[in-house]
Amino acid sequence: MLANGIAYSRFDVAGLPPQQQLLAYWEQLGHIIELVPSREQVRQSFICVNDRYDIGEFRMSDTYTDHVVIERTIARISRDTARGIGFTIFMDGETHSAMTHATKREYTVYGGSVFATDLDQPIRLQRQACRYITLVVPRNQLGHVFPDPGAIHGRMLDPNKPGTRLVVRRARSLVENFRYVPLEDARRGVADLVQLIVDAFGEDAGLSGSKRAVSRALMFESARRHVRANLHECGLSPESVIESLRLPRSTIYRLFEHEGGLGAYIRHLRLRAAADDLVRFPTVSIKDIGYSVGFKSASDFTRAFRRVYETTPQEMRLNDYRYLPAEQR
Repeated sequence: MLANGIAYSRFDVAGLPPQQQLLAYWEQLGHIIELVPSREQVRQSFICVNDRYDIGEFRMSDTYTDHVVIERTIARISRDTARGIGFTIFMDGETHSAMTHATKREYTVYGGSVFATDLDQPIRLQRQACRYITLVVPRNQLGHVFPDPGAIHGRMLDPNKPGTRLVVRRARSLVENFRYVPLEDARRGVADLVQLIVDAFGEDAGLSGSKRAVSRALMFESARRHVRANLHECGLSPESVIESLRLPRSTIYRLFEHEGGLGAYIRHLRLRAAADDLVRFPTVSIKDIGYSVGFKSASDFTRAFRRVYETTPQEMRLNDYRYLPAEQR
């Protein structure tokens, strides 16, 4: 705890033997992410210095690590309660790569950018050695721009835009001055930073900044709400959404381009709901869970689940079962 009342902690692996350093970092974050190291990397020394600040409803960290591959898997999500929207603000100029399960393709994340992740969705990130600031925000803080906060998952702010450079400067100034400002001033500063970030993402997605953007935002919200309300219907498809809501086809395709298209978005929500149900209802058959989220057969459900999450529903349920206390098995 700092003198001004901000909750503070530091994690540094420097005092450990080299072969324990990466593993210590893994253990520190293992309740949220998985590491994907090579055997050689585990044997080598690893640098990680993390300063964490808890300020009201926000959690902010200033971190330096060596190169590492991290992954938040569907199995991990099913076992933990970590939720919210994370923003990673890269301080250095290195380029990184990320893959979301919506698109199943790797894309570049640039140094100096701001990268958004929804902790309720899988992500794989190959991060080069760098300094970065992370900010975890409650989902309701995004509601005025993204009524469905999951829409921000995997989006990135262009490091060459003035707004992004302003976010990076503000974030750096905050973490370097938390020790010297009153708690309420620090909380207000983080809230202002969050507002700046969310507005920048909204403008980048074309959902704020003009009357046309407001119209697009309403269409985006309407389409996503319709999909969620009809997820169990086998006939739910991009065509049925467009016809039911009488929305412009070309605009809807552009709005869902980030998710891999409206069809990919529907499939993602079905599989995500199924993953939750596999854990919540361990006695319900896998076939019935597939039917409940709109799949027409157990084989269609299993194939789609494996293709996206690289595991079958049966395997995921078995792995989750191993983590349950004995009295709940």
